[in-house]
Amino acid sequence: MPEFGDVFIRLGVFIGIFAVMAVAEVLIPKRKLTLPRRQRWLTNFAIIVIDSAVVRAMAAFVVPIAAVAAAVVAERNGWGVLNQIGWPVWLEGLVAVVALDFAIWLQHLAAHKVPLLWRMHRMHHADRDIDVTTALRFHPLEIALSMLWKIACVIALGASPEAVLVFEVILNALAMFNHSNIALPRSLDRWLRLAIVTPDVHRVHHSVSRHEHDSNYGFNLSIWDRMFRTYTAEPEGGHIAMRIGLAEYQTDEPARLGWSLMVPFLGKPSTDRSAPSKFGQSSE
Repeated sequence: MPEFGDVFIRLGVFIGIFAVMAVAEVLIPKRKLTLPRRQRWLTNFAIIVIDSAVVRAMAAFVVPIAAVAAAVVAERNGWGVLNQIGWPVWLEGLVAVVALDFAIWLQHLAAHKVPLLWRMHRMHHADRDIDVTTALRFHPLEIALSMLWKIACVIALGASPEAVLVFEVILNALAMFNHSNIALPRSLDRWLRLAIVTPDVHRVHHSVSRHEHDSNYGFNLSIWDRMFRTYTAEPEGGHIAMRIGLAEYQTDEPARLGWSLMVPFLGKPSTDRSAPSKFGQSSE
């Protein structure tokens, strides 16, 4: 694989999917936005730039730092489970993609259950509207930890570089899709959600209600939430009436860059984090 080939592939897919979702949000919006799009998008895009700079800085001191690069190193050294067995390439690739998706689901679950991780993750949830840019709104500290977790999983699994690239492309594309503010026909949503996370499924996860945002952790496959009984089919107040964001931050502050970057250091996480959640209880 060319050294920068995966970068161009991911960038091309990112630009294409982002453009399609952004246009779809204008043509078939699900909800009316709470805050002006321009204000939020400027902040969210600035966060994307900062996140990219953090990853580049990490790459200057840690090799390999990209998940695909980690897969190359693991393959060359015979590290990881899949590098020890002789399964067909297609089967190893399928197992790798599914296993990595489960690893990301676990990471997301931990981000809600571990107070220190929640401090960082709540910047993502503080966005009072959910659209295609919300998919990319993660605190730089969370991005750094996420990258290290992904590298560790890739090496332990022994996933091939090609499988990791496919997974990364799918993860980025579906994250933008299921964060988008688009109104899918109910019949289409009903069928799609049997396999993947749709915008209506993931929107529940961004509800201000704790028992709702402590469910639907998946980004790609919907099976994990169904399997571990963390699936909520619909928000109690309906998709149009539901409030998005965090109850304690229902102001315009989450749309400000400085405030967003300081969220992990702003006092204690919401006091209702200690309240019972619905983990282990299905709402299907």
